[in-house]
Amino acid sequence: MEPQEAYRQILNEVKKKISGKSEVIELMVIAMVANGHVLLEGVPGVAKTTMTKTLADAVTAQFSRIQGTPDLEIRDIIGYTYVDEHNELQLKKGPIFTNILLIDELNRAPPKTTTALLEALEERQVTLANDTRKLMNPFIAFATQNPLNIEGTTPLPKVLADRFLMRIAVTYPTMEEEEQMLRIKERDEQITVSKVIDTKGILEMQSKLSQISMPDSVVEYIAKIVNATRTDIHVVMGASPRAEIAFMRCAKAKALIEGKKEVAIDDIKFLARPVLSHRIVVKSTGGLGVNGIIDGIVATVR
Repeated sequence: MEPQEAYRQILNEVKKKISGKSEVIELMVIAMVANGHVLLEGVPGVAKTTMTKTLADAVTAQFSRIQGTPDLEIRDIIGYTYVDEHNELQLKKGPIFTNILLIDELNRAPPKTTTALLEALEERQVTLANDTRKLMNPFIAFATQNPLNIEGTTPLPKVLADRFLMRIAVTYPTMEEEEQMLRIKERDEQITVSKVIDTKGILEMQSKLSQISMPDSVVEYIAKIVNATRTDIHVVMGASPRAEIAFMRCAKAKALIEGKKEVAIDDIKFLARPVLSHRIVVKSTGGLGVNGIIDGIVATVR
């Protein structure tokens, strides 16, 4: 199946259970094709978890879920070793050994525990009892988080947030979308999401990214955008080179699912907020907010 057709079918299947949110779903598919992880941020009840579960339902792959709670431990994520009745050391694998992982309410888990994800997200492996174990291929993590003004949340360390390819804002639905949502919920038990693609198909799509070209003008534009985050007067900490790599991977994935042969400047502009918003630190006196600063950079960089 061609990537463009696979994306169209995935979108159609997810939309069976989700009203609106087409751009969010597109970004989630882009991350999957780009072999990266996603932070979905929004207030409770805006379908962050439902979108991830429905996307997983459209893919023939192993799916696991971790619920972020204040008492979540590292062993609840990566697993643990134990001695069996024959006095032999055995490994109990945690839910991280999967293809698609949903980490629900990540910023409710204690920071000491979430650091266990660093190795997994970046290197796609975990270390258990001095033994390094590779994760499944593909391995894509979708983590939901609530805004920091919600009770019981703690900010993610930047070193962890930077491991996510994108942070996607999930906002309130429009009136029309809410009406459609109620109709969907009314017949929810009758809705069946069909499998569109399997893990082999995902890996094939990922391998085709090398066929998408990036003109010199786009490479220069990416470098200018990221460099501008480091010199903006409202920014305390700008984006690292990891942001430039994220731009490249996401833009190629976007071009691929749209049936294009090369990346365009508009693709980078479209991706600016999700790629940069969790990677830069702004001054509290800026007044613009992180998205306002990113929009300003995009508007001024030529």
